[in-house]
Amino acid sequence: MQRLHEAADIVLGIEQAMRDADFWHDHVPTPAAMASRTPFCADTLAFSEWLQFVFLPRIRALIEDNGALPTASAIAPLAEEALEERLGKSELVAHLQRFDALIGGNPRV
Repeated sequence: MQRLHEAADIVLGIEQAMRDADFWHDHVPTPAAMASRTPFCADTLAFSEWLQFVFLPRIRALIEDNGALPTASAIAPLAEEALEERLGKSELVAHLQRFDALIGGNPRV
């Protein structure tokens, strides 16, 4: 249960960092774009769109349902590469590193 609480805190941090760095999107992508079978919907969505409209809702649903979190995560390195440089990007990447560490069994990053 503690792990789910930590994940919830991290998810809130990711959302706030996305808003602060202006990675937050006002328009929801089409259902077809979000249903892509390509990892991270890379063929249909920007990485920040995937974070906002696919990743965050899925993790929130797992938390709310007391579900099992993923067993592995390496989102932070992808974010570092995929997101454009702007003020606040490093804060967002730091939250994603915390998520990766929590999933990997090392929550104190």
